[in-house]
Amino acid sequence: MQLLLHTCCAPCSLKCIQSLQEEGIEPTLFWFNPNIQPYTEFKMRKNTLVQFAKDANLQLVIDKSYDVKAFVDAVYKDFANRCRYCYQMRMEAVAKYAVQNGYQSFSSTLFISPYQNHELMRAEAQAAAEKHGSAFLYRDFRPLFREGQAAARESGLYMQKYCGCIFSEQERYLKS
Repeated sequence: MQLLLHTCCAPCSLKCIQSLQEEGIEPTLFWFNPNIQPYTEFKMRKNTLVQFAKDANLQLVIDKSYDVKAFVDAVYKDFANRCRYCYQMRMEAVAKYAVQNGYQSFSSTLFISPYQNHELMRAEAQAAAEKHGSAFLYRDFRPLFREGQAAARESGLYMQKYCGCIFSEQERYLKS
C-alpha cells in the first residue's frame, strides 16, 4: 500500500512508522505544518525530520509553505475552533497531495498524541478524504506515545514542548 503519512515532527513519527512497517506498509513522510510558530521552531522541527528521514532511509516530501499571517487570520476569527482549522488545513493538504501523486491512502502522526482532539482530527481527515477522493487510513497510535517519546529522547532528537501554534505555547506556560 502506498501511504502518505503527514508528519508533524520526528519524535511523533518514530513509533507510527514502526507500527505501519510491522503491517508491511512503507510510508512516505509528508511535511506540511504552517501552523508551527515561531519560524525558528518550524525550522528546527523540519530540519530534525529531514535528518531523521535521511538516517532512517525514509522518503520525505517537504511542503515549505509558511504563511503565518494566513494561519493567524484564519484562527483569530474563531479562536475557540482554532484546532479544527489546524487539523483541517493539514488533512486537506495531505489528502490533496496524496491524490495528485498516486498514493492509495493517507494518515498522520498526529494520531499518536494524547494531547490532540482525536475524534475531531479523525473527522477532519475523513472529510478531506471524501473531498479529494482519497482514502484515509485510520490508526490510533496513542498507546505508543510514551514509548515513542522515550525512543526519541534516547535517539537525541529535538523534542518540542508544545503542539505548534503560538497559542499552544502560551497555554503550556499558563498551566504551570
